[in-house]
Amino acid sequence: MVSASTDVYGTARGPIARLASPLAARARVRRHRRFFGGLQLPVGTRVLDVGCGSIGLRALEPDLDITGVDLIERPDYPGPFVRADAAASLPFADGEFDLVYCSSVIEHVSRDRRAAFAQELRRVGRGWFVQTPAFSFPIEPHSLLPFAHWLPPRLRRIYWRLGAARGWEDIRLLRRGELEALFGPALPERIGPLVKSWVSVRPSSTP
Repeated sequence: MVSASTDVYGTARGPIARLASPLAARARVRRHRRFFGGLQLPVGTRVLDVGCGSIGLRALEPDLDITGVDLIERPDYPGPFVRADAAASLPFADGEFDLVYCSSVIEHVSRDRRAAFAQELRRVGRGWFVQTPAFSFPIEPHSLLPFAHWLPPRLRRIYWRLGAARGWEDIRLLRRGELEALFGPALPERIGPLVKSWVSVRPSSTP
């Protein structure tokens, strides 16, 4: 059963983040049902959750066989976990997982490392689910500031101090073509007429 996680902005600060967190959690569940639910994965499907955080996909799909991967140690992660940098190397065999899941992560990877990051995800997974916030959406989703991601880094760094993010990070949101160059066709997640995020889904292929 899919349930909303309430800590979408758990590491952010300020009243805007507190108001936005339950809304973002419900939006995440809707996105998951629409895009991930269509895969109809059977119980026990082997999934690698890249950038899993403290719980990641396990909050939404407790019946799958999920291994978490993150750049930092996650001692409270409720399942198999590996600390690794996917843009450098993942300690798994080719096609070891039925699916690689990567939600709101690739925008944190520097542009010069994204091709290597994508190649490694495609190598270890026979299918993938990759989601990233859309560059065209007017609210930057980490700072919750209007138009922040459209500013050059020097101005964005100053403006960033007013937002919900606790520390500066040079996050570069992707356009549709950028995601498709790495993972193939991308589908839009919309809020009204605006695209909020792009989702590239490839069902597991036969080994």
